[in-house]
Amino acid sequence: MKVTAGGDLPHGKNNHQQVVPLYYPLHRYPSTTTTTHASATTSATISPVYHPQDEVIIINDNHHKCDVFSGEWVPNPDAPYYDNMTCWAIHEHQNCQKYGRPDSDYMKWRWKPDGCDLPIFNPYQFLEIVRDKSLAFVGDSVGRNQMQSLICMLSRVEYPIDRSITKDENFKRWYYVSYNFTLATFWSPFLVKSEEASADGPTHNGLFNLYLDEFNEKWTTQIDEFNYLILNTGHWFWRPALYYVNRQIVGCRYCQLENITDYPMTFGYRKAIRTAFKAINSREKFKGITILRTFAPMHFEGGEWNEGGNCLRKKPFKSSEITLEGVNLELYMTQIEEFRRGEKEGKEKGLKYRLLDATQSMLLRPDGHPSRYGHWPNENVTLYNDCVHWCLPGPIDTWSDFLLHMLKMEGLRSAEEKSHVKG
Repeated sequence: MKVTAGGDLPHGKNNHQQVVPLYYPLHRYPSTTTTTHASATTSATISPVYHPQDEVIIINDNHHKCDVFSGEWVPNPDAPYYDNMTCWAIHEHQNCQKYGRPDSDYMKWRWKPDGCDLPIFNPYQFLEIVRDKSLAFVGDSVGRNQMQSLICMLSRVEYPIDRSITKDENFKRWYYVSYNFTLATFWSPFLVKSEEASADGPTHNGLFNLYLDEFNEKWTTQIDEFNYLILNTGHWFWRPALYYVNRQIVGCRYCQLENITDYPMTFGYRKAIRTAFKAINSREKFKGITILRTFAPMHFEGGEWNEGGNCLRKKPFKSSEITLEGVNLELYMTQIEEFRRGEKEGKEKGLKYRLLDATQSMLLRPDGHPSRYGHWPNENVTLYNDCVHWCLPGPIDTWSDFLLHMLKMEGLRSAEEKSHVKG
């Protein structure tokens, strides 16, 4: 991803002290063939037949040189590939069509990387690649948003059954019977151990104790069985918090308490991500691939979330129209720096780290949020205008395109490694 520091975001974007409250029978539907050419959006029915050689066809030498995460949004008249009538996995607050969003163009774009093409998601290929494997999402409600998008994208092939081992909705497990594939979600918005110290707090939205050097064992003790982990975190760090290290308060974020140093958000953010990677690297039995999905920026304009801010745009930005800056840039760079650190330490133990860099693509999509279309007009909700999460269907579906591309690249790397060994 290409980022540029400096300059003001257009249209009065303000990141100062934002504290956002976060929390069928099988059918076949018309879809899209997957190629590496501009014809990737040609309408066709996806074949249920999977050929391993397809990976080599799709992942050619050009993709070794192409950054698929840097590009532009281009029209895709064939999208979307599901709707709120064909997929039951859509969370109510992201069900924009149900709650009356009048426009539909926000669903009709695809991501076009600079210098190459990103194939549209093929659910048959994805399920064959993950056959007999397991994938877990660890993080906040945007991570849950991503998982539900993936379930909907896979619904053209198969719906999973609920195999959860707890009744807690924050810890779900879904099982694809035909593919022996397990999909799980672990709720951990800070990635580290945390607890709510006050339901009210300085911003009337909670005050949290964050134990920045302690693992959140609700997920860290469960990862050994998974082949893939997708981690995300970010939005919850806008909340007021007390920072603990060695069980001692070392500072806070906007706690407004006397004699406690107030640190910038990135202080706790950096330490939390570092601790999460330390937890993964300390697991002797974990042999999976860790994927960090980078921060997806909010798009409140005209005020903060609780001051009338909203996101009413109807089309994407072009990359020349907006710049990643301010706290968004700081969060992004913190993630990248800590990812590289965790990757280096993990590599020494034979572990693989990969980056799903969604930041630029989502920075360009102010039109993709629910806004006021995640609830009924007279409903009493905390986040009335939601400019944090993403409508389903919507731009977040592109994360499945990214993920499938990354899994194919893993297959290519494995094939190359085997050929080198034989050679």
